[in-house]
Amino acid sequence: MRFIVTSTALLKNLQQISGVISSNTVLSILEDFLFELKGNTLTLTATDLETMMRVQMEVSEAQGDGSICIPSKILLDYLKNLPEQPVTFNINEQDLSIEMSSSVGKYKIGGEKATDFPKEPAPADTTSFAISAISLIESINSTLFAVSTDTLRPAMTGVYFELAKDSISFVATDAHRLVQLKRTDVSAPDKAGFVVPKKPLQQLRSTLPTDDTQLQLSYNASHLFVTGENLSLSCRLIDAKFPDYRAVIPTDNPYKLIVNRVDFISALRRLSIFANKTTNQVVLEINGNSLQMSAQDVDFSFEGKETLSCQYSGEDMKIAFNAKLMIEMVNNLEGEDLQLDLSTPTRAGIFKPVEKTENEDVLMLLMPLMVGV
Repeated sequence: MRFIVTSTALLKNLQQISGVISSNTVLSILEDFLFELKGNTLTLTATDLETMMRVQMEVSEAQGDGSICIPSKILLDYLKNLPEQPVTFNINEQDLSIEMSSSVGKYKIGGEKATDFPKEPAPADTTSFAISAISLIESINSTLFAVSTDTLRPAMTGVYFELAKDSISFVATDAHRLVQLKRTDVSAPDKAGFVVPKKPLQQLRSTLPTDDTQLQLSYNASHLFVTGENLSLSCRLIDAKFPDYRAVIPTDNPYKLIVNRVDFISALRRLSIFANKTTNQVVLEINGNSLQMSAQDVDFSFEGKETLSCQYSGEDMKIAFNAKLMIEMVNNLEGEDLQLDLSTPTRAGIFKPVEKTENEDVLMLLMPLMVGV
């Protein structure tokens, strides 16, 4: 098996899938890329047993179909240090030796049998729907930051895909905050719900094109399959029931606070410097159309206060939130102005943009802290 490929093109494609490879795997084959040549099409695959990702690229002067596993680290390091030029791969499938020739020299490494590489799960009994790449990327960006890291609650360590005939909702929570993004430009054939782990979503976010390229998403009881033009991914779903998130979303938060989003997040970033490093507490005190924000760390005699103008309808209120969580949430909202729906100092606040994006409805919930704690 022999083929010629441009070094930068190969490196770019390998980097797209290299994030799947685990750094502390016990099986040496999981540290490899699977190379499969058929005609002039080279398919590159990486897996960690839970997630498998493939990309396809065209090569020149291909001779003989075949497949082999090549160690990922040494190949990536070699290509990163090679100026752009054609690289010739000569692969001996008998002794599994790989010779890489460029204009500057020749290098040899040993591979492993392609037959030892894990097989992709068969997409049996799947249901499919279509979504654009940019819509999926935006949905992942809007929710992934709120995913829990608590492995004792496995259902909350991924993003919940809730499918309906006229929409799809992406939901994430870590018990302190909750994000729900509902898209009405995507429809599914049946009502369904499944939880996708964080790692494959991070991979998709970093590799998908930021355009309207259509993707096919297929799912069954155990796996999700994502297929694009030259890219495909399959991952095992989290086998756990997602909590009833609707039960924690307040249905009646009558007080409405509207404030400039950029001014609000800038003030939060400054005040968080002076907040207690354990609680990150920032207190919001609302009087009429004045929003006073304050933070303090009694142990070090740190204190900070700022006042912003706002639009507010409701009773004067004093409520506290975790500044770090609030900054992450507000940073993932869009638009000039931010709306915060409140009820009492002990009930969750709901953050959302004032200006609605077409086909998109986002809601972010944050549990308050006890004032003074």
